Amino acid sequence: MTSDLDTGEFHLPRSRAANERLHSLIPGGAHTYAKGDDQYPENLAPVISHGHGAHVWDLDGNRYVEYGSGLRSVSLGHAHPRVTEAVRRELDRGSNFVRPSVVELQAAERFLATVPTAEMVKFAKNGSDATTAAVRLARAATGRPRVALCADHPFFSVDDWFIGTTPMSAGIPEPVNELTVTFPYGDLAATEELLTRYRDEVACLLLEPATHTEPPPGYLEGLRALADRHGCVLVFDEMITGLRWSEAGAQGLYGVVPDLSTFGKALGNGFAVSALAGRRELMELGGLRHSGERVFLLSTTHGAETHSLAAATAVLDTYVEEGVTARLHALGERLAAGIREAAAAAGVGDHVVVRGRASNLVFATLDENGQPSQRYRTLFLRRLLAGGVLAPSFVVSSALGDADIDHTVEVVAQACAVYRKALDAADPTPWLGGRPVKPVFRRLV
Repeated sequence: MTSDLDTGEFHLPRSRAANERLHSLIPGGAHTYAKGDDQYPENLAPVISHGHGAHVWDLDGNRYVEYGSGLRSVSLGHAHPRVTEAVRRELDRGSNFVRPSVVELQAAERFLATVPTAEMVKFAKNGSDATTAAVRLARAATGRPRVALCADHPFFSVDDWFIGTTPMSAGIPEPVNELTVTFPYGDLAATEELLTRYRDEVACLLLEPATHTEPPPGYLEGLRALADRHGCVLVFDEMITGLRWSEAGAQGLYGVVPDLSTFGKALGNGFAVSALAGRRELMELGGLRHSGERVFLLSTTHGAETHSLAAATAVLDTYVEEGVTARLHALGERLAAGIREAAAAAGVGDHVVVRGRASNLVFATLDENGQPSQRYRTLFLRRLLAGGVLAPSFVVSSALGDADIDHTVEVVAQACAVYRKALDAADPTPWLGGRPVKPVFRRLV
């Protein structure tokens, strides 16, 4: 990488050319909006060649320490040997059959042993399908039309019932939007008021059990009681908290059992697998051993593809046997402490702010008035890239070593020195190198 750390001038010619080709073939230039080049400083969005452990290499040959790998999915590091070996064993045995494979049984047994609060599980390929299946199941079980979701959590599904609540709601009929209502995280009184206002209409309460802040004392227990009292289904979206909070998810850590929960992200260490899990009484409505009306729960051609299920089984084994969750927390605590110290030393401790559980760290970039700023985020990301750190977040993988964290803290310190200059000038423009990064959810391009 040709780079001048004082001016921030450096170039990624091959990545830039590949991004142009991507945009000509793929709407948005990526298969996930959060991976789009609009999320990075102008002309500085690396296109990845390969990865190993906690490092990735771009098409220009630059190596980066990577955080938030695979949108938080690669929590063991790229090409983890236990996972790749489990997949390799299945490669010559076929991948998809006209009847269930024994791998499906093994994966289900391993999952339910790891998440004992669930009684049945069904696998799919992505989180949206699993979470939408939970919504459909809740509606079928209760006979109610409305979905109540937490307004403070950023993403639940690509399906209409959720996307209609975002600024990118084009193409979704208004009658669909009207069936989704929202409640604030941590506010039991507001949630009860919502359930009372839509009495006997709300099929489920859907939320991430925890995000950047811990749940207030008694909050999850209170939601459990509200759901029981109002006859609706409590659904935990554990796409992120699953495995990262504890091997049994947030429900295992906090001791509050939802009726249904959805898992993904870390479950496959980058392989495509998600899960809907929950109480047998509800889950069996999507099965064959009941006398009621059938529910089309999940029925996906590739949901039981054996390579991904073998990967999931190996991931769960690795977490349980090697104490991965504890390692993630230890790495995150060390990283957070180093970043906070570096930011404070540069005089920007109130502007570069690390938040979240140690295993799931994010950062905020605040302007001279203490307000979130995409322009200052652009400056910060640019400095990190210049130093060989690819970090849309600071979400750790267990493959990180002490040297990786030390290097990251050193690069953050350099970035914070430039951040201080921009704050003193009350204008980060000279350090942006082009247009600022943009939020994923916005109405216009």
